[in-house]
Amino acid sequence: MKRILITGAAGFIGAKLAKALVEDHEVIGFDNLNDYYDVRLKESRLATLKESPSFTFIKGDLRDQKALEELFLKYKPHTVINLAAQAGVRHSIDNPQAYIDSNIVGFFNVLEACRNHLVEHLVFASSSSIYGANKKVPYATDDKTDHPVSLYAATKKSNELMAYAYAKLYDIPVTGLRFFTVYGPAGRPDMAYFKFTNQLVEGEKIQIYNYGDMYRDFTYIDDIVEGVVRVVKKAPQANEEGVKYKLYNIGSNHPISLMDFVNTLEQKLIKHGVIDKVAEKELLPMQPGDVYQTYADISDLERDFGFKPRTSLDEGLEAFVKWYKEQVDS
Repeated sequence: MKRILITGAAGFIGAKLAKALVEDHEVIGFDNLNDYYDVRLKESRLATLKESPSFTFIKGDLRDQKALEELFLKYKPHTVINLAAQAGVRHSIDNPQAYIDSNIVGFFNVLEACRNHLVEHLVFASSSSIYGANKKVPYATDDKTDHPVSLYAATKKSNELMAYAYAKLYDIPVTGLRFFTVYGPAGRPDMAYFKFTNQLVEGEKIQIYNYGDMYRDFTYIDDIVEGVVRVVKKAPQANEEGVKYKLYNIGSNHPISLMDFVNTLEQKLIKHGVIDKVAEKELLPMQPGDVYQTYADISDLERDFGFKPRTSLDEGLEAFVKWYKEQVDS
């Protein structure tokens, strides 16, 4: 079995991905378990993973170059999947240092470890946020991404540039994945859909920005995981410049109005008895760092891997609300 290192293994995507991979691989999970959101949720994800004999968890921080070097020396991973990052667009406006430390310095340490230990394939998480306020849709990976509207987006763009340089200089096969608005059960509590649900349960007013005129390419977690699993299996071939580097969008390819999303979420919560009425909405101007819409061109993903996300919003929110109700009732 190939040994795969997943950084950010206690995170939303990391934990689901590790669960999918432990059946056929030895998986090393690495995470600092920071308190950006409730650590108990991260610990709960890890508890499930630790039931598998093929999973090993190491608590550590990507900023600690020595700890990372020791991990690579001991476990010698064939493949590295870097999902660890300081997430959140709005949080980056008030806490920029955290993003430089984690997303720039931490990612540099990962690149150095991959260079020094000759990994077979590095896969790393980028983000749809790097497209900024691009007008042309759907967003394609060869579109210009020179005008990020948040520091978070800028750090992800930096990751792509750094990874390309390492792929070219040190012949490391690298794949970058631009994720589009990932949602689902056991997700990040700072994400809008999770916040909306908590506010609905508390009977609070929901704040909706740009007066509700926003669109997001919501992508269900299981589709994200399947996409990553397929990508991991096939390292990129050298491009016309001789560089083994490739970028893919992973999104549903179907933008949804934020108002339609909230209305569907409310109806699911009412259906399952979590709430008994819809909430009052407060329509506000666009917030700094936000964009009007996201919309993924996934033609490269379909061509190279025969894969397209297929979970509808109705199915995805149904699964999330069922999970949420279980948490409330337990």
